[in-house]
Amino acid sequence: METVTISPKFQVVIPKNIRETLGLTAGQKVQVIAYGNRLELIPERQIGQMRGFLKGIDTRLEPEEDRL
Repeated sequence: METVTISPKFQVVIPKNIRETLGLTAGQKVQVIAYGNRLELIPERQIGQMRGFLKGIDTRLEPEEDRL
């Protein structure tokens, strides 16, 4: 876990090791979500970068009992 400081302009710097791990780049947009007393930053990705991210997911659906 990293600790950052909020600047007087309410800006934060994402630590270098986290930027590198997530592949973040300057100017990239992130979504900010508030969950109770915490914030989550979710990087926006190009649709081409999303290719294959669901690989291996089980897509079989069990029929609902009332729809047999």
